Amino acid sequence: MSVSLSQFQMPIRKMDLEARSLPPNIKSSLLAKIREYKTDLINLKSEVKRISSSNVSQTARDELLESGMADAKTMSTERLNQSSDRIKDSRRTMLETEELGVSILQDLHQQRQALLHAHGTLHGVDDNIGRSKKVLTAMSRRMNRNKWMVGCIIAALILAILVVLYFKLFR
Repeated sequence: MSVSLSQFQMPIRKMDLEARSLPPNIKSSLLAKIREYKTDLINLKSEVKRISSSNVSQTARDELLESGMADAKTMSTERLNQSSDRIKDSRRTMLETEELGVSILQDLHQQRQALLHAHGTLHGVDDNIGRSKKVLTAMSRRMNRNKWMVGCIIAALILAILVVLYFKLFR
């Protein structure tokens, strides 16, 4: 089984690009780990070159490459697990955010219903005030008419008293 270490360069580059797109508080620690991985990869390359150039038996070379693959598989598995955990956390956060959004929308709906009810009540009060104003205006007119009528009756009575007095006293 022949393994080329150059096939590990591409995933490290992808990890580097992905880490650079993350928030600063996470990015710095991930970039430091990626630098370590790059350093490890460079060290492994140099060791592979050294081993392949010397007269080491084929089995020793295979053992070295297999142990490197085991480490790479372990690192890949760890990375995959970490990514899965981040996805689970993101999904949980998304669900919590969705629940909060639904709760806010329900509150807004209840507030809208309360406002519509208050609006209807206000229109009812406005109509009642309009009717009350008409009734008060009609009562005011009747009151003024009654004042004039009472005044006319009083004037007629005074005039009648004066006429009666005139005829009694002067005739």
